[in-house]
Amino acid sequence: MIYMLEDEAGIRNFVIYALESSGMTAKGFETPSALREAMAQELPELLLLDRMLPEEDGLSVLKKLRSDPETQKLPVIMLTAKDSELDKVEGLDSGADDYIAKPFGTLELISRIKALLRRTADIPSEKLELGKITVYPSKHEVFANGSKVVLTLKEYDMLILLMKHRGEVFSRDDLLKEIWGYDFAGESRTVDVHIRTLRQKLGDCGDLIQTIRGVGYKAGDDIID
Repeated sequence: MIYMLEDEAGIRNFVIYALESSGMTAKGFETPSALREAMAQELPELLLLDRMLPEEDGLSVLKKLRSDPETQKLPVIMLTAKDSELDKVEGLDSGADDYIAKPFGTLELISRIKALLRRTADIPSEKLELGKITVYPSKHEVFANGSKVVLTLKEYDMLILLMKHRGEVFSRDDLLKEIWGYDFAGESRTVDVHIRTLRQKLGDCGDLIQTIRGVGYKAGDDIID
């Protein structure tokens, strides 16, 4: 997901349309406060940031992002009409990863977004996705349909295991061994209970944790009965 903070609706809508037409997912925001509300729910992979904004200057927004441990390594490209050499240096020194002056070419923008995402792919902000379930392991955060979900440690560990091995079926014994750390001889409903509560907490996304009758459970993007 790419976020764009730009107060001019025409530019914002055009860029969002161009990004989505190229296969990316993107959301636009008019004010810093709207951006902060969205980032409290889900962090983007990259931020396109205007400099001249209502509420506060783009450089101020950038400095706040860089001072926050959760966003200090978030890839940021500044898109601004301020195109002097001094403006560019100031933006880059404030923490921008790239600086593009308006007006800009759409193809160049998309190319530079992809290049920045490639360069920052090794940043330790691992993200796991399964349908509309997103997990940020480094922050121990889970989101389903954009809403934060609070899980117990065992529910969380089970979800991570299934997501990392999408499509692979785990028996109840496999899950007991991997999650609880022991081999269980005999019948236990422990796994079933945790799977049930996990599905309930995930809401509509709970259907992505699938039961394979007579075998066990798996995570998959396709919904089955």
